[in-house]
Amino acid sequence: MKLTVFGLTISSSWGNGHATLWRGLVRALARRGHRVTFFERDVPYYAGTRDLSEIPNGRLVLYSDWDEVRAQAERELADADVGMVTSYCPDGVAAADLVLGSRVAARVFYDLDTPVTLAKLGRGEPVGYIGPRGLGDFDLVLSYTGGAALAELRSRLGARRTATLYGHVDPEIHRPAAPQDHYRADLSYIGTYAEDRQRALEALLVEPARRMPERRFVIAGAQYPQDFPWTPNIHFVRHLGPDEHPAFYSSSRLTLNVTRAAMAAMGWCPSGRLFEATACGTPVLSDAWDGLDAFFEPGREVLVARDTAEAEAALGLSDAELGRIAAAARERTLAEHTADRRVGDLFAALDGCFTPTADIQPLGA
Repeated sequence: MKLTVFGLTISSSWGNGHATLWRGLVRALARRGHRVTFFERDVPYYAGTRDLSEIPNGRLVLYSDWDEVRAQAERELADADVGMVTSYCPDGVAAADLVLGSRVAARVFYDLDTPVTLAKLGRGEPVGYIGPRGLGDFDLVLSYTGGAALAELRSRLGARRTATLYGHVDPEIHRPAAPQDHYRADLSYIGTYAEDRQRALEALLVEPARRMPERRFVIAGAQYPQDFPWTPNIHFVRHLGPDEHPAFYSSSRLTLNVTRAAMAAMGWCPSGRLFEATACGTPVLSDAWDGLDAFFEPGREVLVARDTAEAEAALGLSDAELGRIAAAARERTLAEHTADRRVGDLFAALDGCFTPTADIQPLGA
């Protein structure tokens, strides 16, 4: 099968969660013999941090102007089985028009940012990657977020058929690695700075660092402001490439997952970091949100903290207890949350497009 995708980025992991997810999906699709052509606008901030230039059994098309690439996109769609547009695609509306006017068997929209999309709609703000007709013309709308988000995509944007396509991990990339002293941490965190994560990040990492000066904390990510409330025992890694993630996680006694406010409020929104860390055999401390227990069992496979005291309690657990949690979570991840499993979910959803009478019952619907 051939899939033609118009997305945000697959070539740069800097400041976004899309690239790593797409890389895992593309590798899993290639292992099954499928092909992907990925169209990405070549913008300076991704060009300067590019850490991928080719995709397996497929093609990456970087372009500077939509009008220049439109004819090539039409040719790629002409022999494709699936045409897909994603959230935050810079030319999402134009690409959607092209996909919807093509003869592909399945015309798909994949919202990797559903709570953000719905929050913008709720505030009356424009959503630049969705046209005025909403999503009703697509054969299938995939959502990175489950639960109530699926019903809202139907009621507010006219989606006719919805299914979840959650985050995942490629265990060939994310697996236990040799610890590195410069990444060593009692509690670590990977994430691009986001204002709506700041309160939780301060409660679950910054304040514990103030109270526990003998412990070492590490934050890795982009776009952190100069006035971030650093403490002497919080160390910073400005940008961490995907190839360094396994060593980073494997150097952490415990790692933190913090969910963006809109996503946490909606629930059913597992960050890919959850799956990456657990695949590396690192225990995870997560903020709380509805649906977390559908992916990992709190207390046995993941630790949950709602405030500073609970974060401190997690840091106080013995190495043996943290090791048991990490082992249980890794087993669950490798069984249920790999890229190969998500490709199976993708094709189960697509089968409903090829067989219109099929009834999709997605997890969390």
